[in-house]
Formats: sequence, C-alpha cells, structure tokens
Amino acid sequence: MRVLLQRVSEASVTVDGAIVGAIGRGYLLLIGVGQGDTAKEADWLADKVVGLRLFADAEGKMNLALGDVGGSVLAVSQFTLYADCARGRRPSFVGAAPPDQGKALYESFVAAVRSCGVTVATGIFQADMAVALVNDGPVTIMLEREATVH
Repeated sequence: MRVLLQRVSEASVTVDGAIVGAIGRGYLLLIGVGQGDTAKEADWLADKVVGLRLFADAEGKMNLALGDVGGSVLAVSQFTLYADCARGRRPSFVGAAPPDQGKALYESFVAAVRSCGVTVATGIFQADMAVALVNDGPVTIMLEREATVH
C-alpha cells in the first residue's frame, strides 16, 4: 500500500463540477492499494500518517503532529501510484489491486484514520476527480508498506 502525503493549507476534490470533499490545514493523501495488501498495511499506514510530526512548533521545527494542530485529511484513491513505467511508453497497472479490494482497503484506511480522532474528507472511489491543493512548504512524503508473504 502506498500513500503520497502532501502537507496543505487547503485542498478539495471535485466530481462532476461539485466539491465532494474539502479541508483546510492538514494532509492531502493520495492512496494506492497494491496486489496482496491487507487491512494490516492500511492500519499501519493510518497510524504512521496520524503520528508524523510535519507541522512547525513555536521554534519553527517540524515537531507537531496532525492532532496537535487540529488538522484534517483529504483522502483520495489513486491506483496510478502503482504505475510501472519500466518498459515502453504506456504504464502498466498490474501491480494495483483489483477495484473491489482497492475500495475495501481504501475505506479501511479512512476508517482507521477517523478512529484516531482525525476529521477525514474523501473523494469518490473510481470517479474522475479534479483535485486542488495549496501545498504548504512544500512538504511531500511517500509512505509505503508492502504486504509481506508468510
């Protein structure tokens, strides 16, 4: 599972001309689910996102977490995070989970973040979305937790 985190001062997602999700200060998260991912990866990443200290304290150091600043999350599904561009000019997406698995784990991730007391707005799974953001910093971090095979 992959999460591209962008610290934002505001972000929104629009579908068919209507805003379906919007936040002020917080994180825009683009979330990709890979083949074999489980709720274990979703829970780990949710905990990591909520606990990251990416906001400035009184001394200007990144020392405050999302909850410390009253931040929110805008979570957007993004299967293209699993694009494989190694061969040719057209990306392959075979590493992405099938839609039913992707949706279930995306929703599991969102629920896990909410269970930490964070307000979460979302896009619409599999919709054609227009995402707008004001990247704060800019701060952009890629988080990844691949499923382990036992």
